[in-house]
This record gives sequence, C-alpha cells and structure tokens, in this order.
Amino acid sequence: MVHCGLGQRVQKVMVQPINLIFRYLQSRSQIQVRPYEQVIMQVEGCITDFDEYMNLILGDAKEIHSETKSRKQLGWIVLKGDNITLL
Repeated sequence: MVHCGLGQRVQKVMVQPINLIFRYLQSRSQIQVRPYEQVIMQVEGCITDFDEYMNLILGDAKEIHSETKSRKQLGWIVLKGDNITLL
C-alpha cells in the first residue's frame, strides 16, 4: 500500500495477464508480442481470440525484426501461450 499526502491512500493492484489480454481483445488494439528466447523478432497484430492457456489468435499479424527493421506480413497466426514472453 502506498501513502500519499493529505491522508489519502492509493492502493496498487496487480492485473492478471488473462484480464489484460481480454481488455486488448475488447479494444481491438494492435499489440506487440515477444516470443520466448527471440531477442531480435517480435510479432504485431490484433487479438481476435484466446483461451485459458494464453494461446492467442492474431489477425493481420506482422513479423518485425528489430535489427533490420523489416516487416513481413503473416496474416492470421496462432501463438502458443507457453512461447509468449512479453505483451
């Protein structure tokens, strides 16, 4: 718990990853996903569906290489939840 001035209390709440994914699904926003042990590659797309294991279906997905800044259009892809490091 964090205390602020004038006797107000601000509580930090940890958001569960599945709730965050659900918010991204509802807002239809573009997200970047970093696969496990892939330093130079990211996948960007819009979440169209997911399950309780954090398997994601991304629509309009692109593969982005950070060294060359190149983008490769992938279309619809499925990412397994155990291969996702960062959203």
